Amino acid sequence: MMMGVEIRAAERSDIAAIAAMFAQDQLGGHGDSADPADLPAYLAAFDRISASPNDQLFVAVLDGEVVGTFQTTLITSLTGKGSSSLTIEAVHTRDDMRGNGIGHAMITHAIEQGRQNGARLVQLMSNATRTDAHWFYTRLGFSQSHLGFKMKLR
Repeated sequence: MMMGVEIRAAERSDIAAIAAMFAQDQLGGHGDSADPADLPAYLAAFDRISASPNDQLFVAVLDGEVVGTFQTTLITSLTGKGSSSLTIEAVHTRDDMRGNGIGHAMITHAIEQGRQNGARLVQLMSNATRTDAHWFYTRLGFSQSHLGFKMKLR
């Protein structure tokens, strides 16, 4: 794990840096942008996430700079006798900081959050083209157990 990296709840002042990281992502295809004109959409999403009791947005900070981010959602279902699962979403490490243990620190933090909330499992999805990420998640103890499906609505 990288020394000095801090994992903390994201703040409104972090959102431009998070959007800039997402905008650099060539594989994700989410249409993200670092254009200041798009910041209000990101801030509105941040407000919705912050208002949800089951969602949390985190950042990894090193030397005062945002170098990574991820979001978690606690989902309670009737399956598993009413158990909860923690879903990790939108995991991203700044391009120039990859390979330094930041992703490990973020995922370890998310797993611990799941334990603290009594989740029976932690789950995530990864783009099928991100083979390096698949290796990374497997190395951290995740298994590729399900097949995911998506339908774009817009």
